[in-house]
Amino acid sequence: MDKRYDVLIVGGGMVGATIACALGGSDLSVGVLEYQYPKGFDPEQPHDLRVSAISVASQNVIDMVGAWEGILSRRSCPYRRMKVWESDEQRAATEFVADDISEPYLGHIVENRIIQLALLERMAAFDNVDLVCPAKTVSIDYSPGASVVTLEDGTELIGRLLVAADGGESRVRQAAGIGVRKWDYEQSALVASVITDYPQQDITWQQFTATGPLAFLPLSGPHASLVWYNTPQNVKRLMSLPVNQFMTELTETFPESLGKIDTLLERGFFPLRRQHALEYAKEGVVLAGDAAHMIHPLAGQGVNIGMLDAAALAETLLLAQRSGKDITSLAVLKAYERQRRNHNLVMMQTMDLFYRVFSNDNMPLKVMRNIGLGLAERVTPAKNKVMRFAMGLEGPLPALAKMQDIL
Repeated sequence: MDKRYDVLIVGGGMVGATIACALGGSDLSVGVLEYQYPKGFDPEQPHDLRVSAISVASQNVIDMVGAWEGILSRRSCPYRRMKVWESDEQRAATEFVADDISEPYLGHIVENRIIQLALLERMAAFDNVDLVCPAKTVSIDYSPGASVVTLEDGTELIGRLLVAADGGESRVRQAAGIGVRKWDYEQSALVASVITDYPQQDITWQQFTATGPLAFLPLSGPHASLVWYNTPQNVKRLMSLPVNQFMTELTETFPESLGKIDTLLERGFFPLRRQHALEYAKEGVVLAGDAAHMIHPLAGQGVNIGMLDAAALAETLLLAQRSGKDITSLAVLKAYERQRRNHNLVMMQTMDLFYRVFSNDNMPLKVMRNIGLGLAERVTPAKNKVMRFAMGLEGPLPALAKMQDIL
């Protein structure tokens, strides 16, 4: 059957599902289209390859929409320390510690599938939210106030407001004629899921090298996720190696902090791209998450700024509805864009700066980098401010991320 919605969200991933949950219980009718429901969770399953570092601000958003308990009831790993260094871990390193700012942790490492499962589970509790899944989209006809999404089975879903939460190759964005500025980084990210001989860890670390960072993300128990940034050519070579040869290169390349790897469970890779939509909104359509922006993942901020998009958009729509404004109007949607676009741009430019400054072997720059990392460790006020910013506790934040319920 064809159906009309006030808000039609294309994409039920982490960002789209968060928007839907935030609108749950309101007077708005909400439809969510998702291509495939994620595989159910079993504690005996191996850890997924794709994980995210969830900031405190993102945790607050997920908690406010009622899905954080769904994550904790499955599995996650809080991290209390974060260490970064370049050549000498002992001399030129900066370590961020949650205790220094009187916080219990800096964030959580969580598998993406678990985040999505918890949000979809929460979404099912709202009478005003419909999940259409599996939903294979055939066409999208953008029309302000009455956009039509046609599914493979012939169903036509009509949305007064069309929300693009369908990723970097967003079909909604393309249908609305919104362009992007983009370029590929000269790096790819190889991700490996491993079991180490260390017990449960509470630290995430990153070592900068000329070809890209080496990163460690702790998971539950002895499990961990490793991220190896390198040139696309070398990443493809590493992916083609037999397991024993790959393990040899990994052990020779990663620092002693990694410890011994007992088992390689899985490996994969993805290219890195910087992309930013020229605008986040037109009348009757709005972008959020990767549909609006893609950034270098070296600080793990991509999903976090997407979660802040979700919170800001939901708040904008709820406040407009409450005050009798048209949620599809350009004035309402541009208010969301103003709130998020500059903040996201600053984060993107900061990640670009890190990428350009650290991804080279220029000796003067290398010396300055090591001096800078050493100084950062000793300048406590500045270090603590950086820590709070990375946690999403500094800067302009939507109310949901500050634990202020507007529903």
